[in-house]
Amino acid sequence: MAPESTADPNLPLEERLAALFATLGVTGAHVAARSSTDWEGFAASHPERIASLTLVCPAAIDPATLQRFGSRLLVITGEHGPGSRRVQASLPDLPQAQRLVLSDYAGLTWSDLAAERGDEIGAAISDLVAARETLPPLHAPAEAEGEVAGISYRIRGAGPPLVLFPLELAPLQWEPLIPALAARFCTITLGGALLGSIGSLEERGRSGYMRVVRAVLDAVAIRPGEAVLEVGCGSGVVMRELARRTAGANRLTGRDMNPYFLGVARELARREGLDHLIEFGEGRAETLPLPDASVDVALACTVIEEGDADRMLAELVRVTRPGGRVGVIVRAIDLPCCVNLPLDAALRQKAEAPGAIGGGMSPGGCADASLYSRLHVLGLRQLDCFPQLVAVKPWQPRLARYQQQVL
Repeated sequence: MAPESTADPNLPLEERLAALFATLGVTGAHVAARSSTDWEGFAASHPERIASLTLVCPAAIDPATLQRFGSRLLVITGEHGPGSRRVQASLPDLPQAQRLVLSDYAGLTWSDLAAERGDEIGAAISDLVAARETLPPLHAPAEAEGEVAGISYRIRGAGPPLVLFPLELAPLQWEPLIPALAARFCTITLGGALLGSIGSLEERGRSGYMRVVRAVLDAVAIRPGEAVLEVGCGSGVVMRELARRTAGANRLTGRDMNPYFLGVARELARREGLDHLIEFGEGRAETLPLPDASVDVALACTVIEEGDADRMLAELVRVTRPGGRVGVIVRAIDLPCCVNLPLDAALRQKAEAPGAIGGGMSPGGCADASLYSRLHVLGLRQLDCFPQLVAVKPWQPRLARYQQQVL
């Protein structure tokens, strides 16, 4: 099957998925997913295409959206953790749904679900599909891959179609389960820059967030020949911006602890013809695998919130040569997240609670003005610190994530 794409960057995700289903000849499929923003629009506009739905450790669920599936719904969640508590609190509103609680497990955003609890997850999916088996086998090659409307796919196995959305981080997370699932089903693993956490990270490159990034890049004033490092590079949005800006005049290095993100970052850079300008590699922000004073400019964009902030910042300073520059962006949970919404006092208090919209921070992280004093303590001088506002456009995927967080 030849890869296809769409020239319309504004095509809604549900229509992209419909185009992919049509291209592959999928009239209906069993679906397994994690993030509601991946599948909700498609389920609303094409409900006849979903024979069953399995949600694997979602951060939250909306019973009103899921009631239509009845016993065709399987919810897999952990035994503890904030997401598991939210999901289990909603399950009584879905009395017909099947459920699996993974004992002594939290199923956090960064958990490697298929690697850690794959046997239980795979068996539960197989049992649901077997009990609801009404779909004919899909006539497709046992091994094929490509892209349709900006969504990548990989087909393995034969039988009724089972569509696998990313397990939050990347489609590769399904790999430990593919041999068992492909022995019974035609597995279609979806990926690309529009789904899961990658989709959320890539949204930044199309939003007001990039105005903040570009302001920081202007402030650090990268000169030709200087070595530049980004810690926590994720899907490579900022690295690709740097590559376009510097056009080969600088050594660019991206480091991230997540191999799934790095794989996607390399692929997205390759698609834009920028891969030869960027070196991606694994590395934890608290213990960077780089020598002292090895870069001229060190950057960290919305990652200091997620670990030991003091160790991360100390590492940024350690690897930056004397006279170099350090640029850091963090969320500001000490400032209001909305400034012009006509909310009553009670609702405003809930909406403006720390972390209610846009994310909070982990224990030890930094997402407030203490960033300034932390940098000063590390010996940095000539600090140029400035809060910035980002206008969020009324764009459905972003608003859907915020709504899920608030609810």
